[in-house]
Amino acid sequence: MRNGNYDRILPQFLIAKLSENQIMITLHTNHGEITLELETEKAPLTAENFIKYAKDGFYDGTVFHRVIDGFMVQGGGFTEDMEQKPCGETIKNEANNGLLNVIGTVAMARTSDPHSATAQFFINIGDNTFLDFKSETEQGWGYCVFAKISAGMDVVNKIKAVNTGNQGMHQDVPLEAVIIEKVTIAE
Repeated sequence: MRNGNYDRILPQFLIAKLSENQIMITLHTNHGEITLELETEKAPLTAENFIKYAKDGFYDGTVFHRVIDGFMVQGGGFTEDMEQKPCGETIKNEANNGLLNVIGTVAMARTSDPHSATAQFFINIGDNTFLDFKSETEQGWGYCVFAKISAGMDVVNKIKAVNTGNQGMHQDVPLEAVIIEKVTIAE
């Protein structure tokens, strides 16, 4: 044997190593469970930020407050009464990580300032290439993908089909609240 058993052992070692670092977060909603697999290597600051909010219970009781079929489902920043929750510091935009805003990925929401993301996130329910990183300019930064849906896309599909309308200054708000009841982490 030229390499001994290394050619068989190494791939198994790499698989074991990858799964050791894998972090799964489950959003328990009033429509069912959605499990996210975090991209801790490609978006480390963003994943760490999301984990902190999850561990602190910040997302518990928040809603998906913006639902646009064919585009995205956004949540993580408002209560059922559409009161915005106070957030922590903004984080650096890591959208230049090679991950794309395609169906089933999760990205950070932000304002027009590329580095303004805090707690809000969205699930892509369309291939939104116009949200991808293009260049390090205000218009080109894009939106940082930091996770993918590993289970519960059927739940996302239920959510994207809810009826929406206006509530105060907000548009595309579900007429019946889509609540993130709690968030759990499996490390």
